[in-house]
Amino acid sequence: MQKRVWVIFTMIFALILSACGSSDTADENAGGSGSSDSGEKATLDIFSWWTGAGEEDGLKALLALFKEKHPDIPVENAAVAGGAGTNAKAVLASRMQGNDPPATFQVHGGSELNDSWVAADKMEPLNDLYEQESWNDKFPEELIELVSKDGNMYSVPVNIHRANVLWYNKKVLDENGVAPPTTFDEFFAAADALKEKGITPLALGDKEPWAATHLFETVLLGELGAEEYNKLWTGDLAFDDAKVKAAAETFKKMLSYVNEDHSSRNWQDASQLVGNGEAAMNVMGDWAKGYFVNDLKLAVNEDFGYLPTPGTEGMFGVITDTFGLPKGLDNGEDVKKFLSVLGSVEGQDAFNPLKGSIPARIDADVSKYDQYGKDTMEDFKSATLVPSLAHGSAAPEGFLTKVNQAVNIFVTQGDVEQFTGALQSAAAELK
Repeated sequence: MQKRVWVIFTMIFALILSACGSSDTADENAGGSGSSDSGEKATLDIFSWWTGAGEEDGLKALLALFKEKHPDIPVENAAVAGGAGTNAKAVLASRMQGNDPPATFQVHGGSELNDSWVAADKMEPLNDLYEQESWNDKFPEELIELVSKDGNMYSVPVNIHRANVLWYNKKVLDENGVAPPTTFDEFFAAADALKEKGITPLALGDKEPWAATHLFETVLLGELGAEEYNKLWTGDLAFDDAKVKAAAETFKKMLSYVNEDHSSRNWQDASQLVGNGEAAMNVMGDWAKGYFVNDLKLAVNEDFGYLPTPGTEGMFGVITDTFGLPKGLDNGEDVKKFLSVLGSVEGQDAFNPLKGSIPARIDADVSKYDQYGKDTMEDFKSATLVPSLAHGSAAPEGFLTKVNQAVNIFVTQGDVEQFTGALQSAAAELK
């Protein structure tokens, strides 16, 4: 009897030990995104869509600077390829909805930030960080408004991109006696002259439909002017208004001068056509400058030139890439350290010269920028700023998705009435 009791006692004691061991293992595996019991730092996964030439170089420079300042914090470049974030935004939405946010992520200031993630209560306010870093007088007021909602700041801008830029191959225009066009009349005259000589006047790569929407928004701005353009996003100007229809007619005419294979090319391919002299001009944001310089090894104002898109002199289509702090992270203080570097003069001057953008700060070192950067920094100070439609600043994602669909149809069918009607129907998303 005593032997049986001893055996039973031994078995129970073994089970207790086993249970304790399992508990310890579970505790070790339950660290999540925070610090583990071993004291190891959680990795900061920096989520973006910067994988192309120039933009990837800028991101790597920023990450290297952060590692230099905080060698104890591991960092992962979690970029997802796809122009304008086409693929990255889908991955981000899945992660955010599944309560698995990255440490921080690229998001355009304006509607894309505020109407998506702030409105969904997915972001932590950063007022304390802005106060700590004295950013309230280092970023322009209009820029802070793009990253704010209800009096709180929710992300940190790392750059300013200009949407309304016409790029041109200097040799092609010079050899054909064509002056860079500043108005639509000048553009069409130049396009006719080039087309007669067998040169593609305007390069377009709308394999991803946002590129055609980007071209369309610059036409809207050039035809309507800044004040009327801004009325579209507040509902004070209808998309089937005669003025918008006139802009759609101009857009349609511009499309008649693009390369035939536009739908199989992306924005880099279109830029390459201009860089190689196979096309004369293209309309793209100034990340194209980073591509020209870093990938094609072209020289500013020697191989290629730039000016505001037709009719938009004195106007500046603003796109700002920003990063914030998602809710629910265990390593939020480490994320703030990254945001501090990103928002610093040193961080912005490491990133922007390679990216092709200009710094969001007003006190950056101008000497670190090429002539395009210097010119754009000057324009930014004096131009009328307007938000970009194609890049999520002007309107909610739901509206933009429908616009991209409508533009894609219009590029192939060219029906102005159907196009503006579709835009007006989509405008219900703006309310």
